[in-house]
Amino acid sequence: MIPTVDFISLGCSKNLVDSERLMGLMEANGYRCTHDSDDPQGEIVVVNTCGFINDAKEESINTILELAQAKTEGRIKRLYVMGCLSERYLADLEQEIPEVDGWYGKFNYRQLLDDLQTHPLTPPRMEGSDMYGGPSAPHPTGRDWERVLTTPSHYAYLKISEGCDRHCAYCAIPIITGKHRSRPMDEILNEVNWLVSQGVKELQVIAQELTYYGVDLYGEQKIAELVDRMAQVEGVKWIRLHYAYPTHFPWELLRVMRERPNVCNYLDIALQHISDPVLERMRRHVTKAETYSLVERIRREVPGIHTRTTLMVGFPGETDEDFSQLLEFVRWARFERMGAFAYSAEDGTWSGDHYEDDVPEEVKQARLDRLMRLQQNISAEIEAAKIGQTLQTIIDRREGDFYVGRTEYCSPEVDPEVLIAATGQDLQIGQFYDVRITDAEEFDLYAEVVNPKQNIVNRK
Repeated sequence: MIPTVDFISLGCSKNLVDSERLMGLMEANGYRCTHDSDDPQGEIVVVNTCGFINDAKEESINTILELAQAKTEGRIKRLYVMGCLSERYLADLEQEIPEVDGWYGKFNYRQLLDDLQTHPLTPPRMEGSDMYGGPSAPHPTGRDWERVLTTPSHYAYLKISEGCDRHCAYCAIPIITGKHRSRPMDEILNEVNWLVSQGVKELQVIAQELTYYGVDLYGEQKIAELVDRMAQVEGVKWIRLHYAYPTHFPWELLRVMRERPNVCNYLDIALQHISDPVLERMRRHVTKAETYSLVERIRREVPGIHTRTTLMVGFPGETDEDFSQLLEFVRWARFERMGAFAYSAEDGTWSGDHYEDDVPEEVKQARLDRLMRLQQNISAEIEAAKIGQTLQTIIDRREGDFYVGRTEYCSPEVDPEVLIAATGQDLQIGQFYDVRITDAEEFDLYAEVVNPKQNIVNRK
């Protein structure tokens, strides 16, 4: 009997890529893998955890505890944990949750395969062979990027680097992932070609800090060259960029976005705040004036670009005046996409160790609510302005009475979707259509296909 391993991936898309890579190794070595099943039970469950902020840590711990109970009740046989939470808190977790059969961090998760084969439930057999594979032996294809894709077949996440050298005061990412490490450009391009061969048309390019790409390998920022070369791969229809940093922004990237039609006019760039005193305490190495100038130049050089940003309220020392400046900035910038969260002190970070968390929780929540109400009104106005426009849209799925898709301005799972009535239409999942926007809500657009039988858009 072939052992089944159910993977549960928590946290960010970078974690998801790690799960997909391990699933690829395990399937190549004789295991059957499933992902995020509604009721994990059976032989083996692997939880890939997040350890970034308190809410994410709490979700990871609760998931582990629920599965530990399932193991105690005999509904699963083995439980393994990997990822950021165990990378950060391994000793405490091993002591507190002994039901877990093995703990792995952010980078040694391939060892799980060796350990399973050393102590198998049912020995997995490679077809045509009596020998076991493992991470100490090469992947059967010799190509680590040949992973099991858990996303819809037409898009995938592409991780181009790991780690971060920025050391913002509040951020635990460098503690968990270490220094920035770029993947070689040729390796990434090989993965792009492989993904296209699997039917992927849309690449979600991700990193903790993608604008720093290449500095460690090539001595300079190479993100513009990388994206430009990716855009030239036949079959790549959309490239979307996530998690840029405002300091030392690589301006050449904007030229690539402007000139390459398959590089989406979309940029995810976390700005966090606008007040100079707060930015200085955050150790962001950017000023209010530079941030205004950055946003203005991005929009000038890439007309129609949609920017996604993340902002923080309640950072230690944030005054009413600091928060007023943040509101004023959001009114001016009119971000197409924006998320926000309240500060929480993280173990081992500069702010956690050196600053008093002096903004009361009720003040943090009130500021967060006010900021998000402002953004909701802005978002509603921006989406309503699309009514009557014709936009290229990719179809992700059918859900009830609607086909659900996205424009180039929308990243999966976090941005508005396009709803197209399914009645009388037979649209293809993963295909592009030109659609006319007929109505808009705060977080959804409604549309009709322009010439649905003839207008599948396959242009690059």
